[in-house]
Amino acid sequence: MKNILITLLAASLLASCTQIKTTNAGAVGVQRKQYALSFISSKQLEGIAAKSYVSTLQEAEKKSQLNPDPQQTERVRAIAQRLIAQTPVFRPDALNWKWEVNVQQSKEINAYCMPGGKIMVYTGLIDQLKVSDDELAAVMGHEMSHALREHGREQQSEQLMTQVGLLGLAAALATNKNTQNNAGALMEGATLGSAVFFTLPHSRVDEQEADEIGLELAARAGYNPEAAISLWEKMAKSGGKKPPEYLSTHPTDAKRIADMRRLLPVVTPLYEAAKKT
Repeated sequence: MKNILITLLAASLLASCTQIKTTNAGAVGVQRKQYALSFISSKQLEGIAAKSYVSTLQEAEKKSQLNPDPQQTERVRAIAQRLIAQTPVFRPDALNWKWEVNVQQSKEINAYCMPGGKIMVYTGLIDQLKVSDDELAAVMGHEMSHALREHGREQQSEQLMTQVGLLGLAAALATNKNTQNNAGALMEGATLGSAVFFTLPHSRVDEQEADEIGLELAARAGYNPEAAISLWEKMAKSGGKKPPEYLSTHPTDAKRIADMRRLLPVVTPLYEAAKKT
């Protein structure tokens, strides 16, 4: 009975998986076909993100970690506004998002953009890497691209389908006398395999897409795209030892830098045009 229920659930999930259209290809040509479960909607995730963001702001404010330096916050928000103005190239409805941009005091070298345009930049990124405006625009453009491309929605759909698949395998192993003794080891192998051959590669594709769209956003906003290369060179030096690419959620620093160099001839004319206006 349990196997039947899991089979029905898996079939229902597959039936609910639909192709989604998130962004235009842009000059960089990001046009991978995307799929997500229809019952995980953009609006639903934006609502969850908005509540989470409010909670984060409240907690940071209690600890006096929210926007500790007014000039620094103004700098980040000014860069964000120039980037946001370019989002219609990829996604016209993004101008109507309720964008919010804040800075949180933290030693972590990081930034993020939640669904619906909720941006946070950590002071560790600014202070430790000594980023220029062009480099900061590269980071923020990358994070905004994840939201524009709805990578979070895709990943939630993938995770749910993977979990159901693993549940089905566990149920099948438990009822099969030939595999009951080795069920634990087989499940560990299946879980690792789903990560190495499905989840992690797709995550790396998401990162590459965010790199490429972010590069174009920054260039169109009048920020030097070559700064993305110097930024990731700084990131590479600060990151310490990293796992091999096939066990990582991100492409190697060398690979992403090479990809950006490949796109410089595409986005540099956009940057030059933006400087004139």
